[in-house]
Amino acid sequence: MPLSRADWVREATRTLTDAAVDSPRLSAELILQHVCGISRVELATRPETPLTDALLSRMTGLLRRRAEGEPVAYLLGQREFYGRDFRVTPATLIPRPETEHLVEQALKGCGEHVRFADLGTGSGCIAVTLCAERPGWQGLMVDLSSRALAVACQNAVRHGVRQRLQPVRADFTRPLLRPASLDLLVSNPPYVGKTEYEGLSVEVRDFEPVTALVPGFVDSDRVPNHEHDHEGHHVHAAPAPADRPEGLEHLVAVAREAFTALRPGGLLLMEHGYRQGDALKVCLESHSWENVLVHKDLAGLDRLISARRPAS
Repeated sequence: MPLSRADWVREATRTLTDAAVDSPRLSAELILQHVCGISRVELATRPETPLTDALLSRMTGLLRRRAEGEPVAYLLGQREFYGRDFRVTPATLIPRPETEHLVEQALKGCGEHVRFADLGTGSGCIAVTLCAERPGWQGLMVDLSSRALAVACQNAVRHGVRQRLQPVRADFTRPLLRPASLDLLVSNPPYVGKTEYEGLSVEVRDFEPVTALVPGFVDSDRVPNHEHDHEGHHVHAAPAPADRPEGLEHLVAVAREAFTALRPGGLLLMEHGYRQGDALKVCLESHSWENVLVHKDLAGLDRLISARRPAS
């Protein structure tokens, strides 16, 4: 007798539970919905529908990869962010709910006609969302990875904002933007310290691009493995001074670039690690930024910093 949808979800959930991955039942349901091309509602209302051998073969392959720790977003090729589906690949970080707070602060803190830059754009979820929410906004999507930029452009096309977003392949830790050319600069840069990185979950450490997580990498031609990202960059992070948290290097670089690129009164928004808020606030205030505020995420942890370039 053919296996039904409900039977497969039950067996797949057991397999993923034994593999100790996050959200085993949800993962199983998402895999089935993706392969069968059905909604969650259809799965709930027609669980008895039998599965063909072709569907079972595809689902089994994805289930095996999920059991090995590969994130569901990479298996499905997309993740929802701010109410929209975004294409993701192993060349990009998987968008997270915490980053939606950065978008909310940007929309709240700026007017109807804004020119902005998104440094380290990855999938483009921040830049694309800003333009999709505000038809008068236009911006730059900056990333060192050509593969990430290709994904960002695909997402811009998908959501109808490609004409207002310019991709720029560049290293944002070096001088890049024209002085006083922007109203807003946003970034979710690499901010995970090397020590913290080594303690991350398998799903993040072994599958998401390391250079999008940890600052301080150099190019390498070695074959990627657990010490490399998906573009072959080797872990080469310098230790942080004892008096400040690890992982601040790119955050400081973004702030330095923003101070040049923003117009007087322009807004800087950066996502950061939960232990980095105080150190970043001191750093920005000591470099003449105004209205420096650390914002908490839904878990009550420091996650975002905002600041204004002095008006004079």
